[in-house]
Amino acid sequence: MTERYDTGMTVRRKILGDAHVDRAEAGRTDLDTPFQALITEAAWGTVWASDGITDRERSMLTLALLAALGNFEEIPMHIRATARTGASRTDVLEAFQHVAIYAGVPRANQALKLAKATYDEMDQDMAG
Repeated sequence: MTERYDTGMTVRRKILGDAHVDRAEAGRTDLDTPFQALITEAAWGTVWASDGITDRERSMLTLALLAALGNFEEIPMHIRATARTGASRTDVLEAFQHVAIYAGVPRANQALKLAKATYDEMDQDMAG
């Protein structure tokens, strides 16, 4: 693997946590290995590894973009990551309010529903 891949894997583990990455890696097959390498190098080894903005800011941007584009299946994973990025629940609400104004209320509403459900799960995990 490349140095960018190694950097990407380090950042991916920092943001998403070892348990998530270990589960994803365990499900890797010959079919998706090239794709997994691509996103590890490009998303995690380049974009998320950049020091141009903070992890908190990047987390907020990512959640807003996911919601604005209707990529709802990724939102719970990135809500969980806020525990590591430093993006607060207020930060997430602010990001989704921007989505409502600039990309549409239905998308922001769906994203907020997913965030609430994910935060509830996180709270239960912390209490249990």
